[in-house]
Amino acid sequence: MQRVQSAPQIIQTTVSLPSIHHRLGWHNQHQHSGDVPSMKKLFAITVMFLACHVQAAEKLYFFTEQFPPYHMTLDGSLFAHNAEDITGLCTQMVKRLAQEVPYEVKIKLRNWSSGLDRVKRKANHGIFCTVRNEERENWFEWVGPLTNTGWALFAKPGSGIKLDSLADAKQYEIGGYKDDVRTKYLQDNGFNVSVITEDALNPRRLELGQIDLWISDELVGPYTASDAGDIDVENVLTFKTVPLYLAINKDTDKKIVEALQKAARKLMEDGSFRSIENIYGR
Repeated sequence: MQRVQSAPQIIQTTVSLPSIHHRLGWHNQHQHSGDVPSMKKLFAITVMFLACHVQAAEKLYFFTEQFPPYHMTLDGSLFAHNAEDITGLCTQMVKRLAQEVPYEVKIKLRNWSSGLDRVKRKANHGIFCTVRNEERENWFEWVGPLTNTGWALFAKPGSGIKLDSLADAKQYEIGGYKDDVRTKYLQDNGFNVSVITEDALNPRRLELGQIDLWISDELVGPYTASDAGDIDVENVLTFKTVPLYLAINKDTDKKIVEALQKAARKLMEDGSFRSIENIYGR
């Protein structure tokens, strides 16, 4: 989480002029009056009709990764091509957002780096949920915030570790993983961080006493630990809350971004997003 522009699809629409006449209510009117609309008027109406079809067919492609409970597949697989196979806190928010805008939205789940690369290159593509930081600021247009991530330190149950502040954790060895924004934050601030490439191994390291604490997200930590073998962990400190966004490719039409942001604001104000958060224990 801290951790696509294929050739545009050509939409072929075949519409007969009698069909347009009928749908515009001309059929009966001109059948009895004998009046025949001018070719210019016919041409103008045809163009308007086709333009409506093109606008309605505009598609947005949103990518995410396996990162429960924010976004995840129903069967635990690391890839999904259809929105109905993907769920999670952020996913439910984005699905709800899609209901508020006049565009067709496709949601796919991939590994983070693959999705991020495609979204950076292709208009009408987005990625969720992601942290908005200085490095990423100019990469995207930003919709949200949708929800927050709580950075937390976990200990082995019964360890006796008590933390009143983040500074209290400097005496301990903390497990993190490569390229993680939380891990980098601790490193930059002088903490003793033991870094590995696979975060899924950290709960076992904690259980075995190889590390004293583990840096994760307050909601993600228990899910990761459970997937690692039903390992129990204890949240001893949530020390930082960071907003999460839907990031949109910079070349996307500004009207689309504005429509998404307007819809996000509405769903925040009417409590829809809050209701989704409550489902996931936030």
